[in-house]
Amino acid sequence: MELIEHKFQYKNIPIYGWHVQPKEVAGIAVLVHGLGEHSERYLSDVVPRLLDCNLVVFSYDNFGHGKSGGKRGHCPDYDALLQLLDNIIAKARMHFPNNPVFLYGHSLGGNLVLNYALRFRSDLAGIIATSPYLRLAFEPPKWKMIIGRALLRFWPSFTMSSGLDPEDLSRIATEVIKYKQDPLVHDKVSPMFTFPIQEAGDWAIDNAHKLRTHVLLIHGTGDNVIDYRGTERFYKNSKRAELRLIEGGYHELHKDVGCNDTLNMIGVWINMQMESVAV
Repeated sequence: MELIEHKFQYKNIPIYGWHVQPKEVAGIAVLVHGLGEHSERYLSDVVPRLLDCNLVVFSYDNFGHGKSGGKRGHCPDYDALLQLLDNIIAKARMHFPNNPVFLYGHSLGGNLVLNYALRFRSDLAGIIATSPYLRLAFEPPKWKMIIGRALLRFWPSFTMSSGLDPEDLSRIATEVIKYKQDPLVHDKVSPMFTFPIQEAGDWAIDNAHKLRTHVLLIHGTGDNVIDYRGTERFYKNSKRAELRLIEGGYHELHKDVGCNDTLNMIGVWINMQMESVAV
């Protein structure tokens, strides 16, 4: 697997990106990672499965994440997150024109790809959203919410701990250890990377009926980070979405018990969409 790196720029913020190409290119997958992590965490599991579907995979580290610039855990605003995704999609299409485009988003990435499909006019072949960040599975302390709201107005770049417990990511102990030892992972989050995301999640649920793109939603019922019932609500509000609930599954289903079955499920769905595009 040869990783070809790209250097992007968004309003003077350097953005790290890359793509991996199969032997035969039948389509494009743009992959968007979750909060606090980075794109290269998907190279060992998700990316190989997408390559098996003959999809060239483009990905990037979001603002304040991984090898990209910006304060850790902070972004300019929600619109910038969507605009950056749009720029990456355009770059992928420029490199591999006339190919169907899929979006793959996990957690925060799931929030972004779903909102992108609802807010941007773009011809997409399909969307995969795993554990999409639509609603939190826990209630943050009231004091933290009050302070955060005030900081959003007066000091939006102030960061504090996200409170994420790595043990909630996977039931596989070695995966939790890898996460904890990854030097590019952080638990920082700013008000700008918190409240607009939550509001966009609620907005996406309420506007899911406007979806024009076929979507595969996958969520674990044992997810203690993001509430699978928010994903269920999105599914029930849309005629274009399919939902697969993984009984007892944790947040990172691609690194959890039964991950091979989950990845195979995604591969089968993509191949079905590719067949419909080819007709």
